[in-house]
Amino acid sequence: MKHIIIILLLLTQISFGQTADRIERNFPNNHELKTENLITKYNQFDFSKIWTLTANNNVLGIIGEDHQRIKIKLISVKKSSLNPNEYYVTGKSCVKGTICDFSGIINLTEIKEVKELHFGVDDEYADKGIKSQGILIADYEFKENSEQRHSGIFKGKLHSKWYLNSKNQIEYDNIEFISDGYLNNAFNGIWKSYSTGKEKICNWGDYRVPKSNRDFDIGAGEFSPNEKYFKKGWAEYKPLDKDDWWK
Repeated sequence: MKHIIIILLLLTQISFGQTADRIERNFPNNHELKTENLITKYNQFDFSKIWTLTANNNVLGIIGEDHQRIKIKLISVKKSSLNPNEYYVTGKSCVKGTICDFSGIINLTEIKEVKELHFGVDDEYADKGIKSQGILIADYEFKENSEQRHSGIFKGKLHSKWYLNSKNQIEYDNIEFISDGYLNNAFNGIWKSYSTGKEKICNWGDYRVPKSNRDFDIGAGEFSPNEKYFKKGWAEYKPLDKDDWWK
């Protein structure tokens, strides 16, 4: 029995070791956050713009165990007038050239402030009047148009970094943007097919994929997929040959 337990533990450790969790590495942990969930305090603020600022080519996503590339674009995000924690979303997804429309909801569940404000390299933001900073955690469910090919439902958890500026406006927290491995707006979950009911892992985020195979993103300072994944939609990241530098 002891031998079985040891084997199971080893297999579990190997499984965890094969996954790169960039949410843990790039978002404040419990030691850096105040313990209280301040979601009621922040009901008065609108977080909608932080999810639509990033350029399309910097929103990076995978679908399936083989890490096929998925492109996600949130086109509009609007705060509900009835529930301050709900945001109505419309957008588009694209896999292998197949584009689907989707709509759904982001539902805020936690908002926490950091214990100590951070102001970037050389305290660049120290005099900007930042009032607070933190993370939000939300549930999301986006339903693709069932009349379109290869459609389904996206569902999971969202982590976002934000700060409150001197004008009492919520801003996208890119203060640490130049740091290695910067990540924001981490969507981590699954996609479920309407036609088959089959579920696939589906994760995307700004500038990095939140969770992926450890050998997938081999970039240090910025995103760089392993060449073994080029055929899964990542070929545009293939380095140019030395003789093709002018192309």
